[in-house]
Amino acid sequence: MDSLQRYFGLDAAGTNLRTEVLAGLTTFLTMAYIIFVNPAILGDAGMPKDAVFVATCLVAALASLIMGLYANYPIALAPGMGLNAYFAYTVVKGMGFTWQAALGAVFISGCLFLVVTLFRVREVIVKGIPHSIRIAITGGIGLFLAIISLKTAGVVVGNPATLVTLGDLHNPHVVLAIIGFFAIVTVTLDYLRVRGAILIGIVGVTVLSFFFGGNQFHGIVSTPPSIAPTLLQLDIRGALSTGVLNVILVFFLVELFDATGTLMGGANRAGLLVEGKMHRLNRALLADSTAILAGSMLGTSSTTAYIENASGVQAGGRTGVTAITVAVLFPAALFFAPLAGVVPGYATAPALLYVSCLMLREMLDLPWDDATEVVPAALTALLMPFTYSIANGVAFGFISYAGLKLLTGRARQVKLVVWIIAAVFLFHYFYLGSE
Repeated sequence: MDSLQRYFGLDAAGTNLRTEVLAGLTTFLTMAYIIFVNPAILGDAGMPKDAVFVATCLVAALASLIMGLYANYPIALAPGMGLNAYFAYTVVKGMGFTWQAALGAVFISGCLFLVVTLFRVREVIVKGIPHSIRIAITGGIGLFLAIISLKTAGVVVGNPATLVTLGDLHNPHVVLAIIGFFAIVTVTLDYLRVRGAILIGIVGVTVLSFFFGGNQFHGIVSTPPSIAPTLLQLDIRGALSTGVLNVILVFFLVELFDATGTLMGGANRAGLLVEGKMHRLNRALLADSTAILAGSMLGTSSTTAYIENASGVQAGGRTGVTAITVAVLFPAALFFAPLAGVVPGYATAPALLYVSCLMLREMLDLPWDDATEVVPAALTALLMPFTYSIANGVAFGFISYAGLKLLTGRARQVKLVVWIIAAVFLFHYFYLGSE
């Protein structure tokens, strides 16, 4: 136990083993939906769903283990939402590439990702992010979490006239989510400093779902399916064919800024930034770079840090033990898939919504009297939920930051890396398009 304390620095981080494990369990429960959602999305691209299910669990376990052991951060990773949809519906179904070639594109983008990480280019980019944009990334992720959780709970639904509108408040699932937010979990128990409040809320709503939400119990244990249909099936030669270079660039840019933004936002929320910087940053970046390569070889789309880590951080996770706990639970889910599957999305939605509310307080630190700082920060935060992409928010933040500084005669305040990133994003949007 003493060696564990020293290696992970539990005492220095103001935490203990019990808190870290509970935080890991909380994080796992809020992101476990990917075990079932990822195979469904990639299955639409023609990939064998059972094999993708196994690949999802394995790569999430491997990536989170590396993050925990090597980088010692409470950040879990898994195949990213958004990237899997782009993989399935744009690259495969829209552009006509095989899923094997699409996996090859993920592999190549992962190699580029690893190169810029090894040569510390990515670290330079992260350190070059302006303070106001860094704050906005955390707040924007909070807004992004909010719309995801409200949509999952059914409180917010789509509307052809107004894009979004209020959902059916008579729906039992919506009612349970609202009860979970105000009463069982989150606000009440966490305010009263009840340990494991978020986890208690998730379990509580899950139990109620059997009585009032139509949830059904499908057993506890099942035999894992084979991963053979997707293992090492990537087609690198096909990925290098004409027309797929734009696909590789999109994967690379989204992986770069989506994962980086999530890492910075999670670390900031956990109080792990010292003067705006992450210690062991390059280790964290290497962990998610390696995970992309591993995922493409196992048979899934790009792996990234999850915004749901905010729930584990709120539950007290401060070290790699949180990520390692998640890493242990993912392969366990291979055998306990029926049990993991009984946790409905509307049970985890209240926890995510509560965390999103807390993350918005970061915006207080913005220099509100300086429009050249506040406007780019606001665009960064707002574009994340409104375009359903962390990367788009970061892109508009960089472009507007550089543009406003230039137009107001303060170009010397802008670091070289900001100009380069803004130019790359402008090239991406105006020459290559938004896809």
